[in-house]
Amino acid sequence: MSKALEAPPFAVIPGTDVHRVLTGREGAVTALVEAAYLAHDAGATVNPPSYFLRFPDRPGARIIALPAAVSGESAVDGVKWISSFPANVAHGLPRASAVLILNDPVTGYPFACLESSIISATRTAASAALAADRLTRDRPRPRRVGFVGAGLIARYVHTYLAGTGLRFDRLGVHDLSRSSADGFAGHLRDLVGDTPVEVHERVEDLIRASDLIVFATVAGTPHVHDPDLFAHAPVVLHLSLRDLAPDVLLNAVNIVDDVEHCLKADTSPHLVEQRTGSRDFLAGTLADVMTGRVRLPADRPVVFSPFGLGVLDLVLGRYVHDELARSGGLTEVDGFFHDLSRHG
Repeated sequence: MSKALEAPPFAVIPGTDVHRVLTGREGAVTALVEAAYLAHDAGATVNPPSYFLRFPDRPGARIIALPAAVSGESAVDGVKWISSFPANVAHGLPRASAVLILNDPVTGYPFACLESSIISATRTAASAALAADRLTRDRPRPRRVGFVGAGLIARYVHTYLAGTGLRFDRLGVHDLSRSSADGFAGHLRDLVGDTPVEVHERVEDLIRASDLIVFATVAGTPHVHDPDLFAHAPVVLHLSLRDLAPDVLLNAVNIVDDVEHCLKADTSPHLVEQRTGSRDFLAGTLADVMTGRVRLPADRPVVFSPFGLGVLDLVLGRYVHDELARSGGLTEVDGFFHDLSRHG
C-alpha cells in the first residue's frame, strides 16, 4: 500500500534570514549557480518564458513571473514574482521587490515563501562572477573594472567578484545620478582601501578605461552606440540587457544564458535578431563555454547578456530553506493549509 501523502509544513522566510544564510558564502553560492546552469544545459530543468505584467498608466513599471522547476536530489518547483518600479529610487526605496514560492514536486503544495530581492540580486551577482571567471580564462585577467549603474545589483556584483577571487588595480563608476555614483564609489573606497576608485562623468570614458564592464542600469533602450569604444576587447557583463545598440553586439562575441529567453522583450540581442533576421551573431551560451563547446578569442570584445533564469532563484531558495531547516531556524505557519478533508 502506498504511503499517504501529507501537505508539507509551510514556512515564511524573511529577508533577514535569507541574508544571514547567503552572506559570506560567495564561493558556495557561485558553485550552486554553476551547477544550475549545467543542469539546465543537460535538460534537467523546466524554465518556461517569463510573464510580464505591465501597466498602461505606469509604463516604466512592471511585475514579472518566472516559473521554473529543477529535478534531481534537491528537486523543487516554484515561481519568482518580482516587481520593478524605478520611480521608487527617487523616494529612497529600492527599485525591485520580490517573493519566491517553493512547491513540493510530489504534492504540488507550496512549502515556503521567501523574501527574494536578496536571492535575485545574489543569483545575478553569482552569475556575473561566474561569467567573469569563465569568459577570461583564455585571455589576461581583467585588472580594471567599471560599473555602469550604481545601485544594489552593482554592489552585489562587486561583492561576488571580490568574494570569488578577482582582484582589480582600478575601479570606475558611472551613473546618471551623480549622488548615486558618489555613494557607490564611497562604498567601494571603504572596501578596497588604497585601490583607486574613479567616478566617470561620461559612460564612454568608463568603457575605455575598463577591461571588465558591468552594466546594471534600468535602461529601457540602448544608450551606448559606438562599437569603437570596445576596440580594446573588454569583457562586458550586460546584466541590464538593453544598454548596447545592435552595432555594438554585431562587433562582439556574444554569449547568453539561454537563447530563447534572451531573444525577446526588446533586449539588445533581440534587437539584433529583429534587424538581421538571424541568430548567427550569437556564439553560444555560458554553459557552452563552461563545457568547452565554445572557445573565445582574446582579441575581440565579449558580451555576456543573461536574461536571468528562474531555475537559479529556485536553486538558491531551496538552499536557503534547507540550511534554515538544518539549523532549526525555519519559521513555520501553523494551520496555513486548512480544510484538507476532501468531503468535510
